[in-house]
Amino acid sequence: MDRRARQQRALALLPVCLALTFSLTAVCSSYWCEGTRRVAKPLCQDRPGVLHCIHYSRGSSDNGSQAVQYIWEMGDDKFVQRRFHVGLWQSCEETLGSTGENCRSFQSVIPAEEQGVLWLSIGAEVLNILLTLISAVLLGSRVRHHSGLHWLKVDASVAILTVLAGLLAMVAHMMYTTIFQITVNLGPEDWKPQMWDYGWSYCLAWGSFALCMVASVMATSRYTAARRELAEKKSGQKGSRHSPQDFQKPKASESVWETEAAPSPAGCALISVSKHLPPEAPGKVSMC
Repeated sequence: MDRRARQQRALALLPVCLALTFSLTAVCSSYWCEGTRRVAKPLCQDRPGVLHCIHYSRGSSDNGSQAVQYIWEMGDDKFVQRRFHVGLWQSCEETLGSTGENCRSFQSVIPAEEQGVLWLSIGAEVLNILLTLISAVLLGSRVRHHSGLHWLKVDASVAILTVLAGLLAMVAHMMYTTIFQITVNLGPEDWKPQMWDYGWSYCLAWGSFALCMVASVMATSRYTAARRELAEKKSGQKGSRHSPQDFQKPKASESVWETEAAPSPAGCALISVSKHLPPEAPGKVSMC
């Protein structure tokens, strides 16, 4: 029985740990949004084997100087698509001709009037992580120590902390989404993406929100069940303390019948009834 209870407590800890892991991974990564950006190709500069550059040939003028350049790429061929990804902290873009990335601070990209909203979003994410961490510590202590703490209060605290963490996460994600969309429209020209979509970090962040809500519902359910069980135990103990009541037979009211025995012939007694008889009834009853 104790092993089964320990397994149930460990199962209750699982969504909180997953939510904490998802939040930490999302905040530390830079794949909240990713896409491509249209960039003009650079000149190949006598490197015919290099890709993603504009190939050209040089012609000679009449005096022998190399002044004429013939560019073969036309229209969209003069541009290349660079992949990029953005997080809370930085924006990275792939480098042409190499496997590295060129990264810069995301705060330097967004408009100046939206930087305060970005810091609010980051602060809400940090508070979400702290509240989720506290919930995990409380539930972890419940798994390791099956006695010594009031687990009813622990479940109530976890329910409140996880729902607050989930709400903070939701607000932070919505603020970041708004900031990114504003930056796409009003950001610098050398950063504006042509196509973009939400990345796996963004999905992890919303998954953390969903897990916080699940953990809160589970904690509330455990708290409600424990309260109901405790109330039933108290009512059962109160019922067992009371002994069966002794019910006495009701005594006949002495004022109802007033009898008076009188001698009567043949061994009979005449009893006089003075009250609660109709006026026409006889006042004496013969009893033998």
